[in-house]
Amino acid sequence: MAMIPQPSSGALDGGIHRLMARVYFEDTDTAGIMYHAKYLHFMERGRTEYLRVGGIDHGAAVKAGLGAYAVTEMQIKWLRPARLDDVLSIETRLLGVRAAACRIAQRILRDSETLTEATLTAAFLDPAGRPRRQPAEWIARFNLLMPQDA
Repeated sequence: MAMIPQPSSGALDGGIHRLMARVYFEDTDTAGIMYHAKYLHFMERGRTEYLRVGGIDHGAAVKAGLGAYAVTEMQIKWLRPARLDDVLSIETRLLGVRAAACRIAQRILRDSETLTEATLTAAFLDPAGRPRRQPAEWIARFNLLMPQDA
C-alpha cells in the first residue's frame, strides 16, 4: 500500500515558524503579479501551521465549540510584488500573549528579500463571537514558543 504524502506544516526554529509556498496562476493577475489580498491567504496558512507545529489544536477547539481565533487588527506593508512561480517563505512569530489574544508578526520573503510584513492581533472568540480566555495550556505553550528576543 502506497503512503500518501502529507503537506508540509513548515518548521519552528528559534521562535520563528517558516512555511514554504509557491505562487500559482490562480494567485496572480494577467501580468503574473500576485493579488494584494492573496498575501493574507498565505499569512493565514502560516499562522495555522504555526499553531499546528506549536502543538495547539485550533481545529479541535473549533469542533468542540470552545472557540476560534479571529484577526481583529492588522497593519500590513507591501514592499515588493510576488510573481507567478515564486517560492515564498512565510515567517510567523509571536510578539506577545494575553488572556484572550495574541500579537503576531509575519513576513513573506522571496529568497532573503522581504516582500510583505505585517503585525496583527488574533483574539480568541467563543462560538457567539465574544472574546474569551484562551485555554491555559495554550498560553503556557505560547510562552514556551515565544522568541527569546521578544
